[in-house]
Amino acid sequence: MGKPLILLTNDDGVQALGLLALRKTLASFAEVVVFAPDHNWSAAGHTKTMHKPLRAWPVTLPDGSAAMAISGAPSDCVALALLGLLGRKPDLVVSGINLGANLGYDVTYSGTVAGAMEGVVAGLPALACSQEFEKDAPLPDYRLAAKACGVVAGQILQRGLPPKTFLNVNIPLHPASKPAFHLSRLGRRIYRDELVVREDPRGQPYYWIGGEAPTGIYEPGTDITVLQEGHISITPLSLDLTAMDLLTTMSSWSWPEDGLLAK
Repeated sequence: MGKPLILLTNDDGVQALGLLALRKTLASFAEVVVFAPDHNWSAAGHTKTMHKPLRAWPVTLPDGSAAMAISGAPSDCVALALLGLLGRKPDLVVSGINLGANLGYDVTYSGTVAGAMEGVVAGLPALACSQEFEKDAPLPDYRLAAKACGVVAGQILQRGLPPKTFLNVNIPLHPASKPAFHLSRLGRRIYRDELVVREDPRGQPYYWIGGEAPTGIYEPGTDITVLQEGHISITPLSLDLTAMDLLTTMSSWSWPEDGLLAK
């Protein structure tokens, strides 16, 4: 039996060191094909490029391995691969390693998470991997992150995942002396965004969304707390965003029995 096939993408760009580290680890037990953006798409969310053409071309990674650079977002990379450019169906879609954690509400903004989500939309198991990072800190070497994500990828290949689900893995910047895997739920992020208003040379205003880096509320069992304690967070996520409790509550509301078009 041949090696499993893994489709690898990211949102930091095809030449990012995190992608390179993860490709090396995954290649130790699987065939890895890289389809990644030609530049950074952080905070791109689950984008689908439909208003302009997409382009793809071969590139060489710093370790000499081949990859495909794509002009679109991480979700575009996965879509192009699965719609025909890859030529065969992968066994797993992996997105990362992102420079910066994707915790709590971040998953709705994250291009890294979106890359994994696109795989799930296509009916494949998927995994998103992110390395915690702080401004002005030395760049991580990704060894712990790559090893951890490789272990999780191996578990998925062996055991599978339920339909419409995927895993979101985050690795701490300051790991405990013996970092362990902790299953967690999404925490609550606190954003301190600020609107920065400036003027161009013609006196017309333009805007930046700035502010401090997000923090979080430390609650037992959340991904935010797991990283704070120096451990590796694994959060199972589902594409079904239905608020089931609210759905039940709304069934008791008063709704017109004859519909809105009744005379």
